[in-house]
Amino acid sequence: MDAMQTALVYLKGVGPERARLLKEELQLRTYQDLLHFFPNRYIDRSRFYPINELPHSNAEIQIKGRITSVSYVQQKRGKRMIATFEDQTGSMELVWFRGHKWIRDQLKINTDYVVFGRLNWFKGNASMPHPELELETNFNKNLKISFYPIYPSTEKLISKGISQKIIQKMMVQLFQNQTAPFSETLPSSILNQYKLIDKDKAIRQIHFPDNPHNLTRAQMRLKFEEFFYMQMQLVLKNSQRKQKIKGHIFETVGANFNTFFNEYLPFELTSAQKRVIKEIRIDMGTGRQMNRLLQGDVGSGKTIVALLLILIAIDNKYQACLVAPTEILAQQHFQSLAEQLQKLNVSVKLLTGSSTKKERHSIYEGLQNGELSVLIGTHAVFENTVQFNRLGIAVIDEQHRFGVAQRSKLWQKNEIPPHILVMTATPIPRTLAMSLYGDLDLSVIDELPPGRKKIRTLHRTDSNRLKVFAFVKEQIALGRQVYVVYPLIQESSKLDYKDLMDGYESLSRSFPVPNYQISIVHGQMKSEDKTFEMERFIQGKTQIMVATTVIEVGVNVPNASVMIIESAERFGLSQLHQLRGRVGRGADQSYCILMTGTKLSREAQTRMETMTSSNDGFQIAEVDLKLRGPGNIMGTQQSGILKFKIADLIQDQALLKAAREQALRIVTQDPMMKDADHQCIKRTLTGLKFDSNIWNFIS
Repeated sequence: MDAMQTALVYLKGVGPERARLLKEELQLRTYQDLLHFFPNRYIDRSRFYPINELPHSNAEIQIKGRITSVSYVQQKRGKRMIATFEDQTGSMELVWFRGHKWIRDQLKINTDYVVFGRLNWFKGNASMPHPELELETNFNKNLKISFYPIYPSTEKLISKGISQKIIQKMMVQLFQNQTAPFSETLPSSILNQYKLIDKDKAIRQIHFPDNPHNLTRAQMRLKFEEFFYMQMQLVLKNSQRKQKIKGHIFETVGANFNTFFNEYLPFELTSAQKRVIKEIRIDMGTGRQMNRLLQGDVGSGKTIVALLLILIAIDNKYQACLVAPTEILAQQHFQSLAEQLQKLNVSVKLLTGSSTKKERHSIYEGLQNGELSVLIGTHAVFENTVQFNRLGIAVIDEQHRFGVAQRSKLWQKNEIPPHILVMTATPIPRTLAMSLYGDLDLSVIDELPPGRKKIRTLHRTDSNRLKVFAFVKEQIALGRQVYVVYPLIQESSKLDYKDLMDGYESLSRSFPVPNYQISIVHGQMKSEDKTFEMERFIQGKTQIMVATTVIEVGVNVPNASVMIIESAERFGLSQLHQLRGRVGRGADQSYCILMTGTKLSREAQTRMETMTSSNDGFQIAEVDLKLRGPGNIMGTQQSGILKFKIADLIQDQALLKAAREQALRIVTQDPMMKDADHQCIKRTLTGLKFDSNIWNFIS
């Protein structure tokens, strides 16, 4: 067995109790784990300060000199011990508030010491509470470390006596045990191309750097390695799936596609849409199952792309399904697609939780005998009773709302699984997409259809409310409709409800019946009541829709041209952008008004400025990533894939891109890792499976 897989309990100075604490608190189990437990900062211990040149700050510093006397000062609670410490330039105090007896017994008067600690200044006098002391004779014998590593820790470890000094000693012991160099994990082709230092030097320099230059090189090397092995696993997963899983071959572009494209296409496709269709058509002609993520901003025309692909499946004598996360969204897809498919005489039906027994029976029969070509629905499509005759393509809208297990149910509905196209209107920064969806092929629609008017976004405070209401009345007089959205804060649904009802009453006073009609939708309503209220708004029977954020992604009311977001500072950037996308769907100029209080945090101010200056979802997603960090976007803090040990998705984007390019190159050129230069990759990947805790990757 590899020595690096040895349990930490066997490392000199650890023992069973410390091993248990390190496992519980820091998930450190083996020598390998400890080796890849990297410092989060360093202290320069190469310099000694003369006492008359101490920095006037709370810096951590090192001094040399002698203790000349010890005294005690009585305090409200107990007493403190003070040692006078002198060098050739002056004197200062070392202070202890606890552990006096044990410390006093150890102290040697008029003996040379090396002292390290944090300065404390009071009325121009320097002192150092609870310093680290070492006899100079011992200091000179020990391993010389210029930059002391400071490791992540927890309160429990500190209270149990596992200090930084103890962890540093464990590291020194680990390196003393390892007499042979650490084996290389990256091929020479990569080391040479990016001028990366070797693994042995990187590991030694990350823990005990000689100088800042070597530390920077060690960090770069280890960050690249971490990204590279994450990407290798994702790229290999994608490649192996393509090799193992057969897919339907769609050879024909037939009558349905051509008739729709030439006669019924509502607008000219953008070059981005054409590029995406081409990428997907190539996928569907290879004989391998397609797994592709289609990313497109709000209103970029993903649905028309999905329709054209569904028509290709039908032209090749296959069935298709489109799955949406909510009934309202499924109904909307059904209404828009049924209208288009009817012209081509293609049969399409809707299956949701509300479908009657009779409707379900008819759908099941039509799917099994092949008479029903397209099924649109919600989670109900995943049920075992839904069996297709020849399912060729499954389109999944707003993928993050469905679990992997649900999606895999679609695979089991045929001997050969259907092609899968996952669509999302949530723009994900490229770096995050590479990590979250690195095993899917990615297509991006990055331009809006021509003729779309940019939504004008305005930031207004509560003091401008009367002017905002006057503007809303003007818009309603022009025949437009308005959304007013309140935030939903899960910890406090009572407060949400109160905010919503207060807002509703205030609007009812400003927009009284019979001149105005207001719909209201919130989380405490029954599903059928929500649908009824949404339908009234969609049909134009009400002019204002007051809601918590249950206004679903994809709900399409072209006549709604104003979106008012109340307490906008309580929303994240991606939420604000999604809500704004509910308007701007018709030919009229649309507006999004962000209402906030007057006192905003710096981050909230940045969000408001970003929204008013940009309509580009991808640009907004980049700002969101910088503000919130990768862990909070799309709930990815649950995902082990983003728990990097040293790499940083935001700061190290160029390294991630390079690592992915290299992973793709190697898997394409040498998928079996037969090349002598790639043997280290093969070894490391096996090791990762053996002990997946090393880099916390997904399996």
